[in-house]
Amino acid sequence: MDPEMAALAGAAGSTLVTLLTTEAWQRARDGVVALWRRAQPERADAISAELDVTRDDLLTPQAAADAGTREELAAEWQGRIRRLLAAHPEETQTLRTLLDELAPNAPTPSITQHATASGHSRVYQAGRDQNFGPR
Repeated sequence: MDPEMAALAGAAGSTLVTLLTTEAWQRARDGVVALWRRAQPERADAISAELDVTRDDLLTPQAAADAGTREELAAEWQGRIRRLLAAHPEETQTLRTLLDELAPNAPTPSITQHATASGHSRVYQAGRDQNFGPR
């Protein structure tokens, strides 16, 4: 998967889980369900129900005291969104627009890497850590 799409899915998962506990939860839910309805209409109702379950999980007193629950749910939604974008990359811009509408101050990830190698040269690129040598 394109690293930019993966970053977008990560931001979407975190933003969605955060918004499910705010006054904007209904708009967030409706926007995500509409995204699924366009890409995978047969899954839209199930996604709607899963969002409701996620919100209920987040609103329990145990979840409010446990940051791990929020992170786990965000990772779960990140995976769902990543798989949706992998199967339907045409929905990437729709998701960006939805995130901009729901969380206009949230940074949108952007990753661009360019490299040119000639002769016997090598190019090493990474979105994060690189380690060389023995460990």
